[in-house]
Amino acid sequence: MGIDPGLTRCGVGIVDVAPDRSATLVHVGVIRSAPDAPVAERLATIADGIRTALAAHRPEVLAVERVFAQHNLQTVMGTAQASGVALMLAAEHGIPAATHTPSEVKAAITGYGSADKAQVQHMVARVLRLEELPKPADAADALALALCHAWRGSPASADEGALTPAQRAWAEAERRSRRPAARR
Repeated sequence: MGIDPGLTRCGVGIVDVAPDRSATLVHVGVIRSAPDAPVAERLATIADGIRTALAAHRPEVLAVERVFAQHNLQTVMGTAQASGVALMLAAEHGIPAATHTPSEVKAAITGYGSADKAQVQHMVARVLRLEELPKPADAADALALALCHAWRGSPASADEGALTPAQRAWAEAERRSRRPAARR
């Protein structure tokens, strides 16, 4: 299950992924909350929508877009709050959860970490063999998150022996990039 967090629109996408990496669409939707409602009510609306999807589809794992810095503090706060709700619900349901950055998701889906939303939508539709592009972009992003996690896994918590050689190389590259630079 992929969650593209947001206060106004929270994308939810669920896919089944076979060992050969082929995927099929299970569910896609967008949870909407009223922009003029109090934040607590908006978060409750998002929580209810995610709970409904969890109960109906019983996913094995939940992947959420990792919040990144934006110039608009209000937007990043709402995204972070919605992300927190999704992660909390995963914990309540005993489902492993992971986060992926937008560039990680774009790279996994399109092969290019700076792909635009249209490229992500086209690749998601192609991978899932959909006749139409998933819309709005929040829905496509949620499906992309689910696909990214299924294909990449969560190297930080996964058994390294269960990863493909490409996943192990990617995990090692991520570990190296997070190490502080040596002083010279």
